[in-house]
Amino acid sequence: MNPDDLAAAVRSALDDLVTEQRLPSMDVPEIRIERPKSRDHGDYATNVALSLSKAAGMPPREIGDLLADRLAQLPGIAAAEVAGPGFVNITLESSAQGALARTAVEAGPTWGHGSSMAGRRVNVEFISANPTGPLHLGHTRWAAVGDAIARVLAAAGASVSKEFYINDRGVQMDKFGASVMAAANGRPVPEDGYHGGYILDLAAAIAIARPEITTLSDDDQLVAFREAAYALQLRQQQQVLELFRTHFDVWFSERSLHESGAVERGMDRLREQGHVFEEGGAIWLRTTDFGDDKDRVLVKADGEYTYFASDTAYYVDKRARGFDVNIYLLGADHHGYVNRLRAVAACAGDDMDDNVEVLIGQLVKITRGGEEVKLSKRAGTIVTLDDLVEEVGVDAARYTLARYPADSPLTLDLEEMTRATNENPVFYVQYAHARIASVLRNAQELGMDWRAADFDPGLLDHERENDLLGMIGEFPRVVGSAAELREPHRVARYLEDLATTYHRFYDACRVLPRSDEEWAPIHISRLWLCAAARQTLANGLDLLGVTAPERM
Repeated sequence: MNPDDLAAAVRSALDDLVTEQRLPSMDVPEIRIERPKSRDHGDYATNVALSLSKAAGMPPREIGDLLADRLAQLPGIAAAEVAGPGFVNITLESSAQGALARTAVEAGPTWGHGSSMAGRRVNVEFISANPTGPLHLGHTRWAAVGDAIARVLAAAGASVSKEFYINDRGVQMDKFGASVMAAANGRPVPEDGYHGGYILDLAAAIAIARPEITTLSDDDQLVAFREAAYALQLRQQQQVLELFRTHFDVWFSERSLHESGAVERGMDRLREQGHVFEEGGAIWLRTTDFGDDKDRVLVKADGEYTYFASDTAYYVDKRARGFDVNIYLLGADHHGYVNRLRAVAACAGDDMDDNVEVLIGQLVKITRGGEEVKLSKRAGTIVTLDDLVEEVGVDAARYTLARYPADSPLTLDLEEMTRATNENPVFYVQYAHARIASVLRNAQELGMDWRAADFDPGLLDHERENDLLGMIGEFPRVVGSAAELREPHRVARYLEDLATTYHRFYDACRVLPRSDEEWAPIHISRLWLCAAARQTLANGLDLLGVTAPERM
């Protein structure tokens, strides 16, 4: 029996009490089931009697007494008692608590998944870099966090599409093409162009593939170098993201919005809603009606579309593709986009509190031994995703970046990230998984087929076994809250607590028989518990895009 089961049981008991007219009819808020700090207070506790007191017009302890009496009659619950001002403490029968181990193991990769977001179609757009250079450290943070957000949303039952918006239109693309063209012709890169060794690499690769390109006119060369460099740089971004285990379902080109007529269709939608107006020869969107600090220009007086016109068309296009929730993950310099994008949703006739979300990530810096470092070999002064992966590996980079709230600045110490000690969180969690995998292998070598043997969950009544079962039972709620709040760092912190709880259990409870002992039912039960902890660790690491090693 896990916390979700108990919450359902509490709600059912309250419904019965209302039906029996022992409680008045009222709206029951979300039922919170928590683990008490002291085992003396039971396995779980709920404060629902306190939260219902005002609506019921009854003292909380009186509601608690009614609820406790009803819960104590349910199978799997050994006792339910009212404590303090009205908390209901619940003690489970050891067999009901222990059965959770079988539930987790048999659920396998789906253990911890839920249905709180079932039926919701969610678009998660993140990174969205210009195809004019390597992905840098800020992009790397969103690659880890954005992918983890998408994974927890999917685990909560949502239908999720991960999308990369390619900023492949505008002045920056011409500057990029001019930079590569200058390098290929042995000329200095324009001062306002792109610098760094990667420009030389692109120029050399294009010149080899198309030796005739430098014989074209300057205008034709600019277009040819721009398009060839764009293709090469985009492919490099895609390849390094696949290496980083960040797969996108859609690579959406900004150009395609203009080429397909989506920009015009987007403006038509906004006009229908009555928020488009003309002034000074330009076409505007009245975003100030919905909290933006100023109205935004869609089309300049000279007839040129603004970048904001692309933003609005892109949002309308997402909604036309059927996405209920559109999540944007933007960099630290994009705070101004929060109200702007929310206003776009409202101007399109949508609910800006439901249909659009804008998350802002903060800056990341790298240190070694307390000193900030620049790793990049070919990209000038920036630290690239390639550099970080080469230095610390995919697992350490992904776990560490996803371990902290994205809206707080982050400093990564390379020495700490690669240290194979318990002070390194990713090592600590992965080691716990590998340790359990070793125990299960040793059991197999001893001929202990724990899956086929009779499993008696009632034997798992040691305090440390109870602690571990309770921690495992929290996993579905952690996943659900990580999805609801878009905070995958909650999964990482949970995994660290789970690893600690497992090590305490293993130190206190002998899992395998000694060399002179025959194995007994208690060993089988503890192997099931170990397997449940291993499955939970593996599933949690997978939500972060981190591997769960069998050996370390």
